[in-house]
Amino acid sequence: MNSLALINEFLGQPPNASSHGYQIDHILEFCHWFMAALFVGWSAFFIYVLVRFRKSRQPTADHAGVRSHVSTHLEFSVVLIEAVLLLGFAIPLWGKRVNQFPPGKEALLVHVVAQQFSFNYHLPGADGQFGRRDVNLVSNSNPLGIDPNDPAGKDDIVTTGELHVPLDRPVITELSSKDVIHDFFIPDMRIAGDAIPGSLIPIWFTPVKTGTYEVVCAQLCGLGHYGMKGTLVVDTPQDYQAWLKERAELAGTQAAPAPPAQRPPGEPIGGSTPGTIPPPGGPKPPTADAEGAGASPHPAQQLHNAPAASPTP
Repeated sequence: MNSLALINEFLGQPPNASSHGYQIDHILEFCHWFMAALFVGWSAFFIYVLVRFRKSRQPTADHAGVRSHVSTHLEFSVVLIEAVLLLGFAIPLWGKRVNQFPPGKEALLVHVVAQQFSFNYHLPGADGQFGRRDVNLVSNSNPLGIDPNDPAGKDDIVTTGELHVPLDRPVITELSSKDVIHDFFIPDMRIAGDAIPGSLIPIWFTPVKTGTYEVVCAQLCGLGHYGMKGTLVVDTPQDYQAWLKERAELAGTQAAPAPPAQRPPGEPIGGSTPGTIPPPGGPKPPTADAEGAGASPHPAQQLHNAPAASPTP
C-alpha cells in the first residue's frame, strides 16, 4: 500500500473511483505532509525556546529580543509554499474542472433536482432529448413537473435516490433545487457541487471503477438532512444498457402523469391526505356518506326542508 492510500485510510476517505480523483488526493497528500512538517518544526522550535530562555539560565529578561532574522525567513518560506500550492496546483485543477467540460456527444447528461430530503434524477430517453419541465405541473406523482404533452418527454427516465451511469464515460450532472440549498457530494468520485434554487450548476466526473457508491447532501438543509442520501451505481456498458431498457419498459407501462387539478384556497400542494385534519380555512374532505348518490341530508337540513305543521284547531 502506497503513502497516498495510507493517508486516505488514515483520514477516513474512501478509495478513489474517478479519473481525476488522484490529482485531488495528491494535493491532499502534499498538504498533510506539509502540515506535519510544520507541526514538527514549530514544536521543536517551541521546545528550544523553553529550554534556551529558561529562568535558571537567564534570570534577567532581555528586552532587546531576538536579533537574527531566521524566524522572518521561516515565515516567508511558509507563505511561499502555500502560495505555490494555491496558485500552482489547486486553482489550475479547479479551473480544469470548471472550464474544460467533455464534449456533449461523449458525455452522459443528467439533471439532478434536489429537494428535502432526496435527490431526483432526470435522464433523456432514446431520442436523447429532455422533455419540458413546468413548475406548475409538479405533484407527488410527477416530482419534476415533466409536461405529459411534450413528445420529447415521453421516453424520459426519472428516478429518485438511485442513479446508474456507465463505466469510463464522462458524466455531466446539472444541479438544481426545488426548495433550499443542498450539496450533491459523491466522496468516492471526489466531486461535489451546490444545488441552489433558481440556478443550474454543472459538474462532471468520469467513473473508472464499477460498484455502488454513496451520494450524500453536504449542506445542512433541514431536520431530515442526516437522512438525505442516495446511491450511485457504476455499471459496465452492457449492464447500463440493460438498466436503460428496464427503465424504459417500466416507464411504458405507467400512464403519463396528468396535470394537477386546480387547488382550492388553503389546501396544501400535495392535496389533503386521508386521515388528516385540513388546514384552517381549507375545504373539508368529503365523507363516504356525502359521496353516495342516495346519501340522506343532515338532520338540520331535514328539519329545515320539512313542511310546516298545520295549526291545531
